[in-house]
Amino acid sequence: MTTPRTLVLASTSPFRRALLEKLRLPFETLSPEVDESARQGETPRQLVLRLSEAKARAGADAFPDALIIGSDQLAVCEGDVLGKPGNHENACRQLARLSGRRVEFLTGLCLYDSASGEARTDLVPFSVSFRELTAAQIDRYLRAEQPYNCAGSFKSEALGISLFEAMHGDDPNALIGLPLIRLVSWLNEAGITVP
Repeated sequence: MTTPRTLVLASTSPFRRALLEKLRLPFETLSPEVDESARQGETPRQLVLRLSEAKARAGADAFPDALIIGSDQLAVCEGDVLGKPGNHENACRQLARLSGRRVEFLTGLCLYDSASGEARTDLVPFSVSFRELTAAQIDRYLRAEQPYNCAGSFKSEALGISLFEAMHGDDPNALIGLPLIRLVSWLNEAGITVP
């Protein structure tokens, strides 16, 4: 593997960091200061693409000659954006609503070259179909895993997988928050060879 340029992850998410660590590349992290509010008339797809790029560009001053990765994700069910539940009661309500339904996760990805100012962005969708869940199953799951900081109230990389009937998409890493298949392609094109 060669890493001639500094690689930066513009995220404080432990999930994104763990995903990027799978590539065994050295990288820095930064906390992007970005207003994540949706703009008037902005669709969920437009929002995640805009925020992914804004997060990547937020690191340009600190890393003027780097490849900076930005990512953002929204979960959408029947047209409604699902937020992070924050507590047990909200997570119970959220999972009860998702029972037997399909949820789409829209993950935006940006690779920003801070030296040239060039940004590549894309949206990588991934969806999950939930099993029919009882209130007791939901409560047991939430007490075991406590995914209160996760949109959709689950962690697919752990016990949350037991909530699903099926998964649909090209890159399961997109569900967790960082589409590695697309990212590896872009890194190789940018001169960072993986593996």
